[in-house]
Amino acid sequence: MRIDAYNQIQQIYGTKKLSKAEEKKTTTGTSFQDQLQLSATAQDASTVKKAITAAPDVRQNLVNSLKERIDNGTYEVDVEDFAGKLLEKYNGLF
Repeated sequence: MRIDAYNQIQQIYGTKKLSKAEEKKTTTGTSFQDQLQLSATAQDASTVKKAITAAPDVRQNLVNSLKERIDNGTYEVDVEDFAGKLLEKYNGLF
């Protein structure tokens, strides 16, 4: 195995290891700061996400109203409306 061939390749590509002093010299004095810029769409999505997170999962006033109507026996289901929605869901599966 020829070691001098490796040295020639290293010279061609200009690869050499920097000494510790050279490494420090190249990195000192410069400060890097990360920045983030969101597009208008991303900002809107963030606003929507915050609003959804803040909203309650259950509309308690509607639930209470339905419970009261069921307990009183005044809750009635529109059979035709229910069947139509059921068929829409069924047809949407296929």
